[in-house]
Amino acid sequence: MQNRMVLGILSLCLGVLVFSLQDPLVKAVSGSYPVTEVIAIRAIVALPILIVIVHADVGLKALLSKRAGMLTLRAFMQFSSYTVYYLAIAALSLADAIALYFMAPLFIMALAGPYLGERVSWRTLTTVLIGLVGVIVMLRPGAGVFDWAALLSLGSAFLYGSSQLMARRIGDTESSTVMAFYQNGAYLTGALAVATLFHLAGITHAGHPSLDFLVRPWVWPALPDFLKMAACGFVASAGMILLSQAYRMAPANRVATFEYTGILWSPLWGFLFFAEVPRITTVLGAALIIGAGLVALNGERRRSAIPALAATGDAV
Repeated sequence: MQNRMVLGILSLCLGVLVFSLQDPLVKAVSGSYPVTEVIAIRAIVALPILIVIVHADVGLKALLSKRAGMLTLRAFMQFSSYTVYYLAIAALSLADAIALYFMAPLFIMALAGPYLGERVSWRTLTTVLIGLVGVIVMLRPGAGVFDWAALLSLGSAFLYGSSQLMARRIGDTESSTVMAFYQNGAYLTGALAVATLFHLAGITHAGHPSLDFLVRPWVWPALPDFLKMAACGFVASAGMILLSQAYRMAPANRVATFEYTGILWSPLWGFLFFAEVPRITTVLGAALIIGAGLVALNGERRRSAIPALAATGDAV
């Protein structure tokens, strides 16, 4: 059990690092191409990779799961989560977008009780409220600088947290590679459906970086831009498997806080590639959000240690 916990944590930390590489790649093309084109190219590149991985891991027959409905629902929740997150980073700095997205672990901890039956204490719920205070500090309501794209990042966090709780529920029968394959399929079909919808509606411009990134018509990409989009496919294949594996192997409310290791990466990419320097309110808000998550994790560890000590005493 302890080995599964450690492997789950390591998988999550590595998955967060791998996934963070997508942020600068997507932001770099967000001013010239639509998000649906980026996601579709990413999914097409990832598809053969995932087929090979699924075949080697559990066999392609495993894709014909009896829980295909739940796998599909979770996959489209992931598609929605990452789409709105990509829309957010078109308008926000990477540091702002990722800091707001870090509400996801707190959402996971808060929802683990009603959804999975995992014990969630009042202390954990209190830390969620502290995290929300951090969000308010970052958004600075009334300061005249609020960008509604920040709500996209928060919405992405909620959808992501809910989808990973589903991974925990179905992980007893479904492998992480199968979940990743369904997720990639949702990315491709969802992107094509959304692009077709806006094409038929004749909407090509909206006047905001996030919305323009959504409705902009597809164009043939220049080779450097295509390579950036294609690289996301390789990154996504590894990231989806690692994150799904993490939540399949370990309790959601124990590993979720390690999502915070991403705070090391996205602001770094933003500084290196886009000369973005985080504001003081971003740093303070992120500190509150991350601090709340760490306190919640510490509380969960202490409670889990009590039954373990009791069991040891009985054995003696």
